[in-house]
Amino acid sequence: MRREKSRAIITACSIAVAGVVFASNAQADCSRKNLQKLTDTYVKAQTAGNTKALRFAKGASYAENDKPMDVGAGVLAGPLKIDFTRSFHDTKQCATFTEVVAATDPHPYVIHTRIEATQNGKQVQKMESIVTDAGDWVFGAAEHLAVTKTEKWDEIPKDKRDTREAIQAAADAYLNNWGDPALPVPHGTPCSRLEGRINTATKNPEGQNCTMGAFPQKLNVTNRRYVIDETFGAVDIFHSFPWLDAGIPKDPGTPASQSFRVEGGKNRYIHEVTVCTSPGCGRGRPPGPAPAAPAAPANQN
Repeated sequence: MRREKSRAIITACSIAVAGVVFASNAQADCSRKNLQKLTDTYVKAQTAGNTKALRFAKGASYAENDKPMDVGAGVLAGPLKIDFTRSFHDTKQCATFTEVVAATDPHPYVIHTRIEATQNGKQVQKMESIVTDAGDWVFGAAEHLAVTKTEKWDEIPKDKRDTREAIQAAADAYLNNWGDPALPVPHGTPCSRLEGRINTATKNPEGQNCTMGAFPQKLNVTNRRYVIDETFGAVDIFHSFPWLDAGIPKDPGTPASQSFRVEGGKNRYIHEVTVCTSPGCGRGRPPGPAPAAPAAPANQN
């Protein structure tokens, strides 16, 4: 079963309440091994289109693009030919993140999925996905696949790992800069951004290509939900992207997900998937392959 391209936004209050409940349910560390089994099971369930393969706890919730729904009505209920996945495992919050690229499926998708598990890491307490396909912001599953599968997101030696706080700070700085372009962002060299099908490293793979120009107005990024994995220097942030989608009010914005690889306190890779209510979010981005030169959303009219 395929999803309909309906979009909805959960209010900041709803997310805040959910965050409080999640924090209380994840006071104890859970098993990394169990979380890895959970993401493996999720990928198998999505490949088969078998929602019953995942164990949902009593009272568990499911949402796509910030729209709560029955799991049987979502993309998880339809089989996908998956070409690539990458997962993070957060033992402090008992949560997981998985990037799914289905470039060769008859209906191509790039999906970011965040799961909050029960304390033992074996069951799904909350599952939410940012599901992008044709018409979403600079969507291009084939181009996204070509880049993401070549990136190096390997395990970081224990003596070189950043703290959770440092990893989150590097990612938050990137989003906070949208509201105040004067705020510094710790980008490393090299640093590249994969925004839909656009890879900013195209012209200079060894350069610092993550700095964005200022948006036409200051943006306050809300509804942030994190998955942090110190083992891989990784963090994903689900959030509401203000202003970008011209078809809805500026605030809180449209559902989006940003993944970061942080090395030595500095951003190395940034991935973005963002939902649109109309083709290209009504910002005039032409369809087709990535241009030779990188472009930032700030340049859109």
